[in-house]
Amino acid sequence: MLFLVISEPRPEPPSAVAAQRQNYWRWIAPLIASGQVKSVHAKVGRGAAVLLDVDSNETLHRLLNEWADIIPARFDIHPLIDPDAAQSYLARQRSDGGIPPP
Repeated sequence: MLFLVISEPRPEPPSAVAAQRQNYWRWIAPLIASGQVKSVHAKVGRGAAVLLDVDSNETLHRLLNEWADIIPARFDIHPLIDPDAAQSYLARQRSDGGIPPP
């Protein structure tokens, strides 16, 4: 299950949370290595955009709680579809007459 998660940390001075931000990168490193995190990008200013590939909503819930324990934040969560699966779905719809040709 793919999710794009965009964090919006609490508005604190960046220098006041420098240690937590370093802990975040240590926390996310094994998730990158395991493939649960497909990509992570720091946002300009503060925050991050992370592409997660997890097996369940419960795993997503656990990871977001761990993340928020390190850096309290509000999360925007966007469920995604793998590009190949999305194209396959569209092809099936088209063959069923659900989508007219261009």
